Amino acid sequence: MAKVGYIFKGNNDSFDAEREWMQRYGCVQIVEETVEHETLRPMWKQLMANLQRGDEIVISKFSNAARGLRELAAFIELCRIKIVRVISIHDRVDTRGELFPGTTAADVLWIIGAFPEEIAALRKYSAHVEKLRQNIKAPAMPKVLPKAERDKTIVDMYINGHSFDDIWAASGFSSKSSIWRILNKYGVKLDRGQTSGPRVKQNPKEDGTNEGNS
Repeated sequence: MAKVGYIFKGNNDSFDAEREWMQRYGCVQIVEETVEHETLRPMWKQLMANLQRGDEIVISKFSNAARGLRELAAFIELCRIKIVRVISIHDRVDTRGELFPGTTAADVLWIIGAFPEEIAALRKYSAHVEKLRQNIKAPAMPKVLPKAERDKTIVDMYINGHSFDDIWAASGFSSKSSIWRILNKYGVKLDRGQTSGPRVKQNPKEDGTNEGNS
């Protein structure tokens, strides 16, 4: 007869108090399922399959463990057949009637009545978290090409007629002058603009006057 706890971490609560309660009660394992598995909940299903006759399962709340009234009914029926004791901390329910003797049938009816609303709130939160995780992503880092590959890309794009802006964007350079430097380095004939052939640095014009005979 083993005691096991289950917590679905589907909202922003820490569940520290529930975890501590389960530990004090003597749970040999506390299964914690995260919001990413809200739909399939593989750990919950595995726990249900592993329950044996006479075991005890401690949950934070019925709405935290089951995802709907049908699933809640199936859970209770399974525990009834296997004679598994169910303890719900916040609902103050103990199917053996020992831990929460003050809980009445009316209290249980209120729990069942509020169940759909609580489940809807949990699902809304889970969907919100999942949407944020899918839509808000860190910007992709620009791909840094090896130097030889970058130079080859620049030369090939120029020869194949790509626009200078496209070549600049693909190169990753911050200055367009670096593009000309690469093209000159590989002896590419520059056939765009007013001049052709490799671009070279121009020396300042020397202003000189021929000495004339006076």
